[in-house]
Amino acid sequence: MLWPLFFLVTAIHAELCHPDAENAFKVRLSIRTALGDKAYVWDTNEEYLFRAMVAFSMRKVPSREATEISHVLLCNVTQRVSFWFVVTDPSRNHTLPAVEVQSAIRMNRNRINNAFFLNDRTLEFLRIPSTLAPPMDPSVPIWIIVFGVIFCIVIVATALLVLSGIRHRRRNNKGLPGLDDAEDKCENTITVENGIPCDPLDTKGGHINDGFLTEDERLTPL
Repeated sequence: MLWPLFFLVTAIHAELCHPDAENAFKVRLSIRTALGDKAYVWDTNEEYLFRAMVAFSMRKVPSREATEISHVLLCNVTQRVSFWFVVTDPSRNHTLPAVEVQSAIRMNRNRINNAFFLNDRTLEFLRIPSTLAPPMDPSVPIWIIVFGVIFCIVIVATALLVLSGIRHRRRNNKGLPGLDDAEDKCENTITVENGIPCDPLDTKGGHINDGFLTEDERLTPL
């Protein structure tokens, strides 16, 4: 009695899961490429783990919490580790829509990869696009980076303002020489007349050039 039931179940599975079947996905693994000498052998235990991971992913989808490992079917398994799989509806004898399976796999892709020590390139779901890796958190908080940038801008701006003020003062000092220096130069100028040096007239101090004084004027009055 059990043999007819076994053949019936096998025939049903073969009808649902075969290459290019409706809602079927092909998987290709490159275990040796990823792990080298530490590569493991793909066997029935690994197949069971894969089915369990797919069932786990489907149970994360709303209204698919009743999915079991037995609802995930594998077929056409090759030695180069490639196969097809489908997920059947537990209440009816047909496969779940490919859109639901694809969404579940994409949401749990990292969990599936980690279970087999593989990544998106060595564990390929040919009809399911690879997911992007989650963004890495920076080691330094963002607010510290922003504060550092603003602080550097303030320091540079302050330094530029100080240098600009110093240059402006130097230009003013060079363009307007002191009047006192010019007056001192004029006062210290000695004129030469007929080979005899003469002191210039100092109108400010009321001095008169001695070369133009008469003999009586040179005498000091009593």
